Amino acid sequence: MLNLDNSKQLALIVNDAIKNKQPLKIFGGNSKSFYGPKSKGEPVCVAEHCGVINYQPEELVLTVRAGTTLSEIESILAEQNQKLIFEPPHFGAKATIGGAISSDINGPSSPWFGSVRDAVLGVKIINGQGEILHFGGEVMKNVAGYDVSRLMVGSMGTLGLLLEISLRILPLEKKTITFLLETTEEEAIQRCSQLNRQHLPLSAMVYYNNLLYIRLSGNIASVNSAYKTLGGELLTDNNFWYSIREHTHPFFYQTGTLWRISVPPATPPINDLDGHWLIDWGGAQRWFISDMAAEVVYAKVADVHGHATIYRNIDSIGDVFHPLTTSQRHLHKMVKQAFDPHRIFNPGRLYADL
Repeated sequence: MLNLDNSKQLALIVNDAIKNKQPLKIFGGNSKSFYGPKSKGEPVCVAEHCGVINYQPEELVLTVRAGTTLSEIESILAEQNQKLIFEPPHFGAKATIGGAISSDINGPSSPWFGSVRDAVLGVKIINGQGEILHFGGEVMKNVAGYDVSRLMVGSMGTLGLLLEISLRILPLEKKTITFLLETTEEEAIQRCSQLNRQHLPLSAMVYYNNLLYIRLSGNIASVNSAYKTLGGELLTDNNFWYSIREHTHPFFYQTGTLWRISVPPATPPINDLDGHWLIDWGGAQRWFISDMAAEVVYAKVADVHGHATIYRNIDSIGDVFHPLTTSQRHLHKMVKQAFDPHRIFNPGRLYADL
């Protein structure tokens, strides 16, 4: 595994960009380039700024450089029977941990094991003044309070150039099984809500095409006990959860714009939106494919207290992320001004005026 520290070179690039008022287009493995608006600027690749800085398996803490690939990290953790808590999608062999943090894209287990934001303990960045700054730390107690490092999660590289990330990790479960229940969409959402209220070793729940897929992960006794209580047909397809995580399931190949819709988990089916649906996260994350106008989707999702994001087919559409209120946009601009006053980091990558 490569172990390269390019922080000084990257700081020089940022300082030159500030001096010349040159926007920078920051990327790593480029596996998330499909996601969000396109930004303009001088390309800056951080993929060679990579390697493990500190790994303490007994403390469940890992610190790596931003260009380290997810596959390399997962391989190192697997040797110690450990894993990243948010089951990150790769969307490409060169996917990096920096891209996972910046995009805030989580896998099927996130509601039960934790999200990207839950995993981040600290970061080191280059800010818009060309300074190398460190936020947070490498100890578990830092996850209890909100800190600046969490702002980097989902910022799409618009607040600074990520250099290092410290992460909370988890042990691998002793046993994992998936079983199926045949049901309707409305019944599946109700069933997921009921299961979430019980003390069960849940690690994923997906509904599609009249089938509810339930994954159990934990120690052998708890998984066996839960399955004995719940029943259902065992799934033999070992690639199913990979296909959901990496969007290789047949659902994602249907024509139309792919939306990610976040709603309260118990929200009934959104029948006003006509298209194809796959329900993830036990109801909290819903994938929607349709040719409906963006403003209609945003309005209908807002009516059920949800949040919509366009995932694919975005070239001819304005806002990709759910439109901000006036107060939200003001707060975003204030944060952008504080971190990147010269507007050099990925301009337009999140919203057009940020």
